[in-house]
Amino acid sequence: MPFQAILFDCDGVLVDSEPITMRVLRDCLAESGWDMPLAECMARFVGVTVRSRTEQIEARTGQPLTDGWMDDFYARRNAALAAELQAVPGAVPAVQALHARLDGRLACASGADRHKVEMQLRQVGLAPYFGPHVFSGHEMPHSKPAPDVYLAAAAALEVAPARCLVVEDTPTGVQAGVSAGAAVWGYCPPGADGAALRAAGALQLFDDMGALPALMAAATLQNQ
Repeated sequence: MPFQAILFDCDGVLVDSEPITMRVLRDCLAESGWDMPLAECMARFVGVTVRSRTEQIEARTGQPLTDGWMDDFYARRNAALAAELQAVPGAVPAVQALHARLDGRLACASGADRHKVEMQLRQVGLAPYFGPHVFSGHEMPHSKPAPDVYLAAAAALEVAPARCLVVEDTPTGVQAGVSAGAAVWGYCPPGADGAALRAAGALQLFDDMGALPALMAAATLQNQ
């Protein structure tokens, strides 16, 4: 069946933020006593919230994960993103084309905090294409891999989840989309773990965000 709406993850799908955020997180954790390579930090924390790993952090640092520590991390992260953030290549023209094709039925559904998501969309020029349809897992009863944020996005667009396409880049996010009842495609740039996305339930993998409008058009023709 043709898709009636697209629900995008944000980090790693629309904006190339993960290396920046993870670098700051790695530095903050190292200062607290848990020193690790950036690659390990990304493997542990990409796709999940920092607070969901509270037990691990406290065990490795020997210190409580306080609101003050999180505030400092957020401030340093936001400053780095403001200085360095770029859109994922091809994401801006793809969103522009799909916004026109679907009469604006797009949403951004992220596991990150709202301030970060909205700041990033503004910074790369994507905010106008999502308008009020920005959803944060921090504001849901449960964040990814639970389906809450995608169910909220589909409901706001008044489209059944089964008629939505979710675009994700992590197994955690793919699981969330699948659990919501949506079709999930995995954005898998060179070097990413496509097997893990497939195992989580991604129906299709693609490595060029700019190709998404053509891929969606092809899928629509196949299902007519």
